Amino acid sequence: MPDLLPLSSPTLAAIDLGSNSFRLEIARVALNRYQRQVCFKRMVSLGAGLDSRGVLSREAMTRGLRCLQDFASELVRHDPSSVRVVATQTLREARNRDEFLHRAETLLGLPVEVISGHEEARLIYAGVAFMHPTRERRLVVDIGGRSTEMIVGRGCAQHVMQSFAVGSASIAQRFFPGGRMTEDAFRAAQLAIGETVCQALVPFAAAHWDEAFGASGTAGSLSSMLKATGVTGGAITPKGLRWLIKRCVAAGHVDRLELPGLKPQRRSVLPGGLSILYTLAMHCDVRRMLPAKGALRQGVIVDLFRKSELNAGVRLRNQLAELAAA
Repeated sequence: MPDLLPLSSPTLAAIDLGSNSFRLEIARVALNRYQRQVCFKRMVSLGAGLDSRGVLSREAMTRGLRCLQDFASELVRHDPSSVRVVATQTLREARNRDEFLHRAETLLGLPVEVISGHEEARLIYAGVAFMHPTRERRLVVDIGGRSTEMIVGRGCAQHVMQSFAVGSASIAQRFFPGGRMTEDAFRAAQLAIGETVCQALVPFAAAHWDEAFGASGTAGSLSSMLKATGVTGGAITPKGLRWLIKRCVAAGHVDRLELPGLKPQRRSVLPGGLSILYTLAMHCDVRRMLPAKGALRQGVIVDLFRKSELNAGVRLRNQLAELAAA
């Protein structure tokens, strides 16, 4: 494929240490274009290793560190000019996170930032806004393994942001233990999610936005299943979500669920993510949601690019001021 961007555009990298997956993306940004060069995703299931006391298991740490060892090799091979490593809800919660962070930073040779939910939401929206340029008001929903971020914005500006400590993995563990799926379990999950988020959802009601995007593996997976089965053309709708819930209940267990578009590694968290998105769709009157091209890692790279452009502008102004004073 031909190189579409100027050779002077920097190569930037983002590592996203999520509760379900770890991701490495290397890309170049220029002229309002985003060119991905490398993308790696590993289902580490870090959040599944967090117990009720908030302690991260040795097994989960080992899975994560093995993945980061591979990522470190890729960074050496591609040598990006700037890298940012961000960690989300599981490492926000883990009481013994310092041990993991120290070992991760040693492997990568880079600092690992445990970002706040607010910062996570900001970066998610930055990624979606860059990949979907429009002046329409939009709702962005990102359902991760242990948290869900919601943002309403317009253009590149975020107007309202919220992070909730509910995610596909944590809801699946609590209400669908062992992968068992029943109608009562879906009802209980939706009730609990609603009680957690409903008081904060007023700014996310349909009157405040014109289009909705799902910026997560959950949204992408649900969209793929709805498209592959012909229920919708890929849009996520309340009717489609209800159809998926009925299929889950009929299967009774995630291992018996046979749906085209469902990836094996997403089976265990599917009922949790499905419960969250259906509950949010009902509370916010989301009639149609599309899967977003951008997410947290793209937002990190776009943010790195904008900061490099800002720094370059400051350096240029300083140089011009020095010449004028000479």
